[in-house]
Amino acid sequence: MMSNNAALIERDLSVLWHPCTQMKDCETLPPIPIKRGQGVWLEDFEGNRYIDAVSSWWVNLFGHANPRINAAVRDQLEKLEHVILAGFSHEPVVELSERLVKLTPEGLSRCFFADNGSSAVEVALKMSFHYWRNLGKTGKHKFITLENSYHGETLGALAVGNVALFKETYDPLLMRAISAPSPDAFLREQGTSPGEHAAKIFDQMEELLERHAEETCAVIVEPLIQCAGGMRMYDPLYLSLLRDACDRHDVHLIADEIAVGFGRTGTMFACEQAGISPDFICLSKGLTAGYLPLSVVLTSERVYQAFYDDFEKLTAFLHSHSYTGNPLACRAALATLDIFESDNVIEKNRALATKMQQVTEPFRTHPNVGDVRQLGMTLAIEMVKDKEKKIPFPWQQRRGLKVYQYALGKGVLLRPLGNVVYFMPPYVITPEQIEHLAETAWRGIEIAVAA
Repeated sequence: MMSNNAALIERDLSVLWHPCTQMKDCETLPPIPIKRGQGVWLEDFEGNRYIDAVSSWWVNLFGHANPRINAAVRDQLEKLEHVILAGFSHEPVVELSERLVKLTPEGLSRCFFADNGSSAVEVALKMSFHYWRNLGKTGKHKFITLENSYHGETLGALAVGNVALFKETYDPLLMRAISAPSPDAFLREQGTSPGEHAAKIFDQMEELLERHAEETCAVIVEPLIQCAGGMRMYDPLYLSLLRDACDRHDVHLIADEIAVGFGRTGTMFACEQAGISPDFICLSKGLTAGYLPLSVVLTSERVYQAFYDDFEKLTAFLHSHSYTGNPLACRAALATLDIFESDNVIEKNRALATKMQQVTEPFRTHPNVGDVRQLGMTLAIEMVKDKEKKIPFPWQQRRGLKVYQYALGKGVLLRPLGNVVYFMPPYVITPEQIEHLAETAWRGIEIAVAA
């Protein structure tokens, strides 16, 4: 059987339907078959290598084929690959739960596992609704979300998202969410600080809570970065104000840290920068450093106790996934936490984040760059048609795609979000590789805006 790129592409396109892809594009831009990964590098069947600058959809933290995580998964494979978690348990899931409770914001004491990020959001939404129902507050059945937010592709998660590209087609299938303006700092008026903008925008969230508190289960947000919405960022003050308002109005706060958790924003969890504890925190992606599907929702003892009763009361949370708390995935997650603990990762990332800031400083003066924004190990460069007025290029022109194509030729996997070029690399990237990312992005943008 042939094992070069062309042969595998031919086989692929005869049977596969790729995610988040218009498959007709593959006629001119076929998928790249990857044979192996090592560190930040992905290698195809013909020896071409690509820096994984987007961490393979934001999941990979410590490089591909990390020897410590490999060893942990290999060891677990010889002991227990999977067991039902209803009525049974195992050591990796217990230890992981104990460590997550210690690591996450104070007050989150119970772990409920699922398979992926969207599933975690579904768990949090159902659990919040069910909590109020168990307390007799059956009028609470709605959720408040932010404009430009994204929480996943399953129907519940999609309903509380707000990116039209993903949501509009399926709108007739979705429950109705209440939408609040985003505190997105890119939209602030000239001369206004991100904090001032966040405080001003929050007034409208306060009004919505005052008007809808009796029918609202929870507010769900992506703390600090609206990732799929273009890596738009906002000030932590908004989260502080939101936590206080949710408490006053007796509404839950769900923090979707699926993309921003585990060091992406410069702290282990984004909520730390606001000094808050949500009622629910959803984690996935970096939880296993990109090795295996796993997600978890942590919540409080108060929420847990609302479900704790005799079976005949029918208050139990009867939600499940076949691979809930999979032992292999839990061991990968434990090895990931070990690396954070032993390698002082958050501190070391500060130097890498500073390097990212330094090499992208020239982009700020580019006539077609409307913004360069950064939080920790996440940096975004937004291409615009008009810099002064922040007028975007028409989406139909697919300028970001031109950056993607150019970068592949330079050995870099960049996958822009529309007109937004971003870096979210594994934490094992070197300063020299960061320089190459910046050089590649600069030339790619030059080509894209000139077209």
